[in-house]
Amino acid sequence: MQYEDELYGKVEITEPVLLELMASRAMQRMKGIAQHGITALLGITPPFSRFDHSVGAMLLVRRLGATVQEQIAALLHDISHTAFSHVIDFVFDDQSGQSYHEEKKEEIVVNSDIPAILNRHGMDWRQFMDEEQFPLLEQPSPALCADRLDYFLRDVEFLKLANRSEIRAALESFVVAEGQIAINKLDAARWLAYTFIEADRASWSSFREVGLYQLTAEAIKIANRCGLIEEADLWGSDESLWSKLQSADHPEVTSVVRQITPGTRFTWSEEDAVFHVATKVRSIDPPVANGGTVVPLSALDPIFARYRKEYLAGKQRQWPMGVVNAPSTITKGDGGVFV
Repeated sequence: MQYEDELYGKVEITEPVLLELMASRAMQRMKGIAQHGITALLGITPPFSRFDHSVGAMLLVRRLGATVQEQIAALLHDISHTAFSHVIDFVFDDQSGQSYHEEKKEEIVVNSDIPAILNRHGMDWRQFMDEEQFPLLEQPSPALCADRLDYFLRDVEFLKLANRSEIRAALESFVVAEGQIAINKLDAARWLAYTFIEADRASWSSFREVGLYQLTAEAIKIANRCGLIEEADLWGSDESLWSKLQSADHPEVTSVVRQITPGTRFTWSEEDAVFHVATKVRSIDPPVANGGTVVPLSALDPIFARYRKEYLAGKQRQWPMGVVNAPSTITKGDGGVFV
């Protein structure tokens, strides 16, 4: 296959196991799930899918010399995301952890066509479930890994934080050192670290996106309590779940869904908060390959270390959120109700 990717260009993929996995029902489902969930459906954030990102993570570790096994792990790493992606974490009040898809991963994979495909190629699906065994794909925050880097690089042009030449330069700065992804120039590491935080500020943990995620979660919870949607609906596409919510014949659901628009805004409201949310805050501290050693940027640049620390401290708390520019208000919702 000649696969053309927005970030990595044309890449020839010849390995039969990768080609079969890409064509699997489980992977094809990911084409209907946007990386950003509801905000992508509303046109606020980039429209690329979990399929695009998963293949991208595979291509990035491939570019860095990963084994076929690590490429498979990269391809499958988001296979258990529901419709609306991380919105489901808000349904289950795990806004800060955002780990629902990881908890469901084995269950989703074992009941999919993935095990049979891997078995035909002499592989056991279980060997790909522990992402810690694949250090180019996943690293604990704030280290670099293909997962973080791929979705970051796909977002920054849309967010007007970088142009194509800066994105290409970032890709060229990635090296493998001491078994992990590192940056080969100090200036490139600084650009990456500061721009990553700006992407988090502008999108991933922005007040607006967090508010829209919470509103969507409230609509899902109410619709589930009223018997209008069930857990199986979470494993369809964004479009199918959104259609169900929009067409729900129930005043409470309709009241919330009407507020999920590009024009809705949110205020910091200590006295009249509709809900309180503490979301996941993302940053990186890029390892810099420096004369045969690998040193985190924060150890080389105390100004960045202080900037990152202050950014995280300013975000990691409960946000009292009010809703404005919407036709109606909602009441405080319960926790997730799916069983």
